[in-house]
Amino acid sequence: MTARERFLATMRYEPVDRVPFRGWGAWPETLERWQREGYDPANPPQFDTDRWDWHGGWFFPKPPFEHKVVEEDDRTILYVNHEGILMRERKDHSYSSMPQFVRFPVETREDFRVFWKERMQPDLSVRIGADWQARLAAYRQRDFPLIVIADRWGGFFGPLRNLTGVETLCMLFYDDPAFLEEMMDADADFMIQVMDQVLDHTDIDVFGFWEDMAFKTAPLLGPDLARKYLLPRYRRVVDFLRSRGVEFIALDSDGNIWDLLPVWLDAGINILYPFEVQAGMEVLEVRKQFGRDLLMWGGLDKRALAKGPGAIDAELARLAPLVRQGGFIPHTDHSLPPDISFANFLYFMEKLPAIL
Repeated sequence: MTARERFLATMRYEPVDRVPFRGWGAWPETLERWQREGYDPANPPQFDTDRWDWHGGWFFPKPPFEHKVVEEDDRTILYVNHEGILMRERKDHSYSSMPQFVRFPVETREDFRVFWKERMQPDLSVRIGADWQARLAAYRQRDFPLIVIADRWGGFFGPLRNLTGVETLCMLFYDDPAFLEEMMDADADFMIQVMDQVLDHTDIDVFGFWEDMAFKTAPLLGPDLARKYLLPRYRRVVDFLRSRGVEFIALDSDGNIWDLLPVWLDAGINILYPFEVQAGMEVLEVRKQFGRDLLMWGGLDKRALAKGPGAIDAELARLAPLVRQGGFIPHTDHSLPPDISFANFLYFMEKLPAIL
């Protein structure tokens, strides 16, 4: 089977030669450790993984904000990032440490309207490139899945969090829902306008929302508010995409999202990921409660890779029954931290094909 045939058949519960696999990647510190343990980035080990073309950057603010350093010392740097957020980061391994968010670009309605007018226009010559029509049309002959994720800027909580910050956003649900709905409607319009042009030139296999709206024990927004405010906007975007032939609609959120699963299913979203095990998202239990309507990616506890061969074998055996059912593509439930040795990673990749 081609990578695309294999992907679509797995998502449709049809027979496959093997289930697809796509890795999530590793932290910079992890790669540094692996190099000390024998990993050669110029000659990496080769595994039988699947090609997925995955586009997320099409939805970011354009033009980006200018990178502007406000202050720095020996340990940290305070700067404005490409999204207009004033943030303080550690200088050592900023990618995998948590920054301090000092100020967000939207504090008033006028801030939002200026931001959106200046940086969120659906001009694909800016977002994809001057030759965007030809680049998209070339995908019509693909033999691999084409996945378009509106990364960080396609959703109705996560993107608003980037604009206002978590605390301000959560308070807006009570203090100023009209402002909240203005931002949500603008993002729904934006996604539809971008995808309307994309789908004039190619089909896609998956469209994905990005939310990241949960911590370890619960979501940041309760299901009643999600159903009242988020669901109608999801529904509008999903209905548009389905009218243009998009079969699979995904959503990415870390953390414990149990309470939001019924809302997202009612919105027409049929793929969720990455199902963080340490946050209580156990994919076998999810399948038991929500059945075959909910397709899943992820769900493989990355912590097992740190513990060694016995834990890796047990984790693969745990997921094997779900892999056999279909509608599930296993991968680690987030990127790989530096407590995972290169030897353990190689062992995992060697043993993984046995369950696919």
